Amino acid sequence: MDRSSRPRSRRLAPFVAVAAAAALTLAGCSSGSGGKKAEEEAANPAAGKAGTPRMTVALVTHQAPGDTFWDTVRKGAEAAAAKDNIKLIYSADPNAGNQANYVQNAIDQKVDGIAVTLAKPDAMKGAIAKAEQAGIPVVGLNSGLSDWKKLGLLEFFGQDESVAGEAFGNKLNTTGAKKIVCVIQEQGNVGLTQRCDGVKKTFKGTTETLYVNGTDMPSVKSTITAKLKQDDSVDTVVTLGAPFALTAVQAVGDAGSKAKVATFDLNKELVKAVQKGTIEFAVDQQPYLQGYLAVDSLWLYKNNGNYSGGGEQAVLTGPAFVDKSNVDKVAGFAAKGTR
Repeated sequence: MDRSSRPRSRRLAPFVAVAAAAALTLAGCSSGSGGKKAEEEAANPAAGKAGTPRMTVALVTHQAPGDTFWDTVRKGAEAAAAKDNIKLIYSADPNAGNQANYVQNAIDQKVDGIAVTLAKPDAMKGAIAKAEQAGIPVVGLNSGLSDWKKLGLLEFFGQDESVAGEAFGNKLNTTGAKKIVCVIQEQGNVGLTQRCDGVKKTFKGTTETLYVNGTDMPSVKSTITAKLKQDDSVDTVVTLGAPFALTAVQAVGDAGSKAKVATFDLNKELVKAVQKGTIEFAVDQQPYLQGYLAVDSLWLYKNNGNYSGGGEQAVLTGPAFVDKSNVDKVAGFAAKGTR
């Protein structure tokens, strides 16, 4: 989408950014778990609070129930909302059709901005186009690096999943792995597919893909267990999210396998597992930063006409490896739910 063809309300304008030094508070953030509790959990360094007029921003993700990764994204978004005097409306559904409906709800509420994930970009195309037609700026985060510009989003914050997968494969080559199974918990999610494809591209051993139902963790466990019992040559299980890695560790035990587990993404339990050695390593894409930057970017766009990355390049938040050599450095932040 050529920027010159965007509605007048979305073109750069000489806004003035105003900030007043004050202690950071989440009292102004409207989301299911906002308020004082979120402030204490975020433990974000005080950065002042905006004196600009109140904004409303919708954050719409493809979070599946129980996936703690998104709790960290949300905490980052809540911290930015508190700082920027933003009312944050959070909604999520792994079903892309429902996610698109949430975007439409945000349009109907005449929000000032929308931050959205694009795990299934084709299903989101129509809703995003309607937001743009309504003059509502839309930014992307986490999923959709290959599609955000095609869909006319202003900015994107996240990880290049193909690059992350390739780095993961190279890391596996240093561990002595010979045969891996890459576990995909959501079929059709382009980011997850790109991760496994990237791993396969650089890993010198044999790679197999195993699909599981990520919304049914007992099923995830039994499926991985069955695979390991059926094929004892698998020496490493690669998962694409922290909860699935922890479940894979249980499956390895149930199968009586000697396979190792390595994963994408972190949570505090996963960090403890890396410290204990039950997880080999993890790739951190910094979800807190994704949520924070996405919300903050909409405030900057409205109040100062800014585009992170110039509106042409994505802002990358990963990948970075967390293993025995550096896990203690992030453990404290992970314990607070911000890494």
